[in-house]
Amino acid sequence: MDIVEILRWRYATKKFDSLKKIPQKKIDIIKQSFNLTATSYGLQPVKLIIVEDTEIRKKLVEYSWNQTQVVEASHLLVFCTINKIDANYIRTYYQLIKKIRNTPDEILKPFEDFLIEDFDKKNKEEIEIWAAKQAYLAMGNLLTVCAVEQIDACPMEGFLPAKYDEILNLESQGLKSVLAMPIGYRANDDIFAEMKKVRKEVSESIIHL
Repeated sequence: MDIVEILRWRYATKKFDSLKKIPQKKIDIIKQSFNLTATSYGLQPVKLIIVEDTEIRKKLVEYSWNQTQVVEASHLLVFCTINKIDANYIRTYYQLIKKIRNTPDEILKPFEDFLIEDFDKKNKEEIEIWAAKQAYLAMGNLLTVCAVEQIDACPMEGFLPAKYDEILNLESQGLKSVLAMPIGYRANDDIFAEMKKVRKEVSESIIHL
C-alpha cells in the first residue's frame, strides 16, 4: 500500500484481539520512531511509557472511562511530559549537541542563552502547555508509524491523568501523563473496521495558494 492507502486503512480501533501480540522488532521500531519525533527546539520534553503488563493495564481501565482497549490491546503507550524544563535541562541538551556534532561553544552559546532566558520568562502553566503540544506531535507521528507497520491504534485523551500518574508511579520520575494509545491488532468482529472514513473533501480542508 502507498502512504495514502495506509492512512485510509488505519482507524481508531475500538476492539482489539487480545490473543495477538506485537513482535518485539516492531516495538523496537516504535521506540526508535518516538525518539526521532520532531519537538520544539529539539528539546524532547516527552517520554514514552510502554505498558505491556496486563495486571497494570487492568488497574488503568477504571480510570480510562472503562475503555477496554486499554487491556485488550497488545501494549498501552502512555505519552508523558517532563515536569522540570529549566536552565539545567537546556544546558544538558546543548552539551549533547556539542558531544554529537562537535559544534564549537561560540556557535552554541548564543542559542543556549536565548533558550534559557526565554524559558525563564515562562510560568509553569505555559511550559506545561508547550510540553503537552510536543506529546501530541509524538502521538501523531506514532499513529502514522503504526499504520505503516500494520499495527492498529486508538489515540485517547479520555482518561484520568492523576490516576495514571499514581498507578505508574510517574511523579517520582518527574513525569506527567498527557495521552494514551493502546496498540495491537484489530478484532475480527470490530464493526468500526469496515466503516468508511468520514472526512471533508480535500478541497474543503486545504487552501493551496
